[in-house]
Amino acid sequence: MQTKTRVVLAMILSLTALAGCGGKDEAPMAEMRPHEMTLHGDTRIDNYFWLNERENPEVIAYLEAENAYLAKVMAHTEELQEDLFEEMKGRIKKDDSSAPYELNGYWYYTRYIKGGEYALHCRRPGSMDGDEEIMFDGNAMGEGLGYFSLRGVNVSPDSKLAVYGVDTFGRRFYTLRVKDLTTGKILTDEIKDVTGNVTWAMDNKTLFYTRQDPETLRPYQIWRHELGTDTSRDVLVFEEKDDTFRCYVRRSKSDKYLFIASSQTLSTEYRLLDADNPTGEFRVFQPRQRDVEYRVSHQGDRFLVLTNLHATNFRLMECGLEQTWLANWKEVVPHRDDVLLEDVEIFDDYLVLGERFDGLTHIKVVPMDGSDPHHLDFGEPTWSVRTSYNPQMDVHDLRFSYTSLTTPRSTFVYEMKTRKKKLIKQEEILGGFDGANYQAEYLHVPARDGEMVPVSLVYRKGFEPDGTSPLLLYAYGSYGASMDASFRSSRLSLLDRGFVFAIAHIRGGQEMGRQWYDDGKLLKKKNTFTDFIDCGRYLVDKKYTSRDRLFAAGGSAGGLLMGAIVNMEPDLWRGVEAAVPFVDVVTTMLDDSIPLTTGEYDEWGNPNVKEYYDYMLSYSPYDQVSAQAYPAMLVTAGLNDSQVQYFEPAKWVAKLRAVGTGDNPLIFKINMESGHGGKSGRFRRLEEQALAYAFFLDLAGIKE
Repeated sequence: MQTKTRVVLAMILSLTALAGCGGKDEAPMAEMRPHEMTLHGDTRIDNYFWLNERENPEVIAYLEAENAYLAKVMAHTEELQEDLFEEMKGRIKKDDSSAPYELNGYWYYTRYIKGGEYALHCRRPGSMDGDEEIMFDGNAMGEGLGYFSLRGVNVSPDSKLAVYGVDTFGRRFYTLRVKDLTTGKILTDEIKDVTGNVTWAMDNKTLFYTRQDPETLRPYQIWRHELGTDTSRDVLVFEEKDDTFRCYVRRSKSDKYLFIASSQTLSTEYRLLDADNPTGEFRVFQPRQRDVEYRVSHQGDRFLVLTNLHATNFRLMECGLEQTWLANWKEVVPHRDDVLLEDVEIFDDYLVLGERFDGLTHIKVVPMDGSDPHHLDFGEPTWSVRTSYNPQMDVHDLRFSYTSLTTPRSTFVYEMKTRKKKLIKQEEILGGFDGANYQAEYLHVPARDGEMVPVSLVYRKGFEPDGTSPLLLYAYGSYGASMDASFRSSRLSLLDRGFVFAIAHIRGGQEMGRQWYDDGKLLKKKNTFTDFIDCGRYLVDKKYTSRDRLFAAGGSAGGLLMGAIVNMEPDLWRGVEAAVPFVDVVTTMLDDSIPLTTGEYDEWGNPNVKEYYDYMLSYSPYDQVSAQAYPAMLVTAGLNDSQVQYFEPAKWVAKLRAVGTGDNPLIFKINMESGHGGKSGRFRRLEEQALAYAFFLDLAGIKE
């Protein structure tokens, strides 16, 4: 009876919200219910605070009304959306597979079948000529489900068992199960409501897994489970008491140690245990210190430590297996002012360094025999390169992944001794794609304070910088996450219709080193927003586009960026997509019951401190909405989102409708079944991409 009442009420409210006074495309208007919040002598009125009541039928009705309104406003683009979807889907090889890798006598890979949304996880014994064994069929496991995510697939050291996690809701609560790969049977072990982070001890019967706080979702406990025992007997081996830290567990590449890593933005602490002694006690590698981050790897008779200790751009240290505190660390690779040391891949005879300079990623091979190190060369103006999965240490072959704005993702094997490179897999793009038809550029744009901001661009050859082309500018700009130039086949649907696509490598990422990140967070966060605006202005000035043809897109923390730039300079943008945007910065960061809040004080600041409160309030997109004409906007959210709660974009849209002026469209798409990443499945997620592209193309006057 209660469910029926809720559905009827939702239908009534949706119809009421959509019923206008004869006006065209009358938008839903959420009811204002003032909610006062006072701190530091400042009182804020939140008229839409009530939208955070997830179980309130009125809230669900409002969200459904927004979806109905979006369908109405975008109805004239339905054919275009369908064409875009089929076009993007048509570029994807339906029976594709990943590059296989060898581990413990098996070759592992994933592959897709025609019509399948999810991957098959497979292996073959001895070589790729061996008989295929399908460990997990994602299509069968996800059949009939609105959302499906398979995570944590981890084969036991003896190759006989595999643990895996499944989430069917989208809020990243996984259930762990174990499959016997010799019989195909699922064991009775079932561990519910965990993160999906799991690893084996070397005894092939002990699992270590991470559990999150059920309310804040902070990963804070490491548990031990022995196969065949009830989960009530599982042992808590570590609990992170500091609510600004998160923890996870992994096994070293050498298989000698289990590591528990506990970290927050500015500090790290590792614990270790012999992997063949799972019931032993973990010991602290180096006690946490404020502003000291480190990451540990094992190689032979030493640990290697990647750390920022007295090294803004990180350096590599070493220590013995027993005396691991930092007083015993010795330098292996020194700090460099112009090179960010991002990663280290360990082999018996080589170290492979992941470096970043001039905004671009690089791979450096360092032989252990003392011979000269060398960099790999790629020969394009802008690119992205990373080491791939390299599970074996006693080999000379390095697998790495390379992509650019014009080159599909490619996996290479590089023989480090002979320096010979071999392409073993490149993403196949169907539909007649030829990378030679496209041109990339790498620019350096002056910001208002004199810094030079890199921008990567791509367009179809024949483009002329005369101000007539539409341009989509994308960025993220938070958490030190660098948005490197990479290929995406769906993007061709814009490029082939005359769009230019650009990535602004703004502060808040780490493209130009760790200082680039430090200069785009906390009390310097506004650099992120002004960098993006300055890049947009530059592209207009240089006639890559014009103000009435410039579009912007960003998601999550990049959605915060979108919210800030439309407040600061609304007339620069023709249209903006803000995907799952983090826009209610102050209120969220004041609520330590909301997922991720406490762990992010060192990213945004703690608003309980007045200095941070005032600064955050000065840019928080929700708080800074004002009576001005905003550009056309598409906002998206997921009802089950565990990272940016659905009510942030919902409140923002409601306030924009009530306060903003002008007649540009404002539409809100909320996926009622998904979380932060949108729809699951390799094809279904393209539906949301097609909607966004149709939104941009329609505004640009491109109808097909």
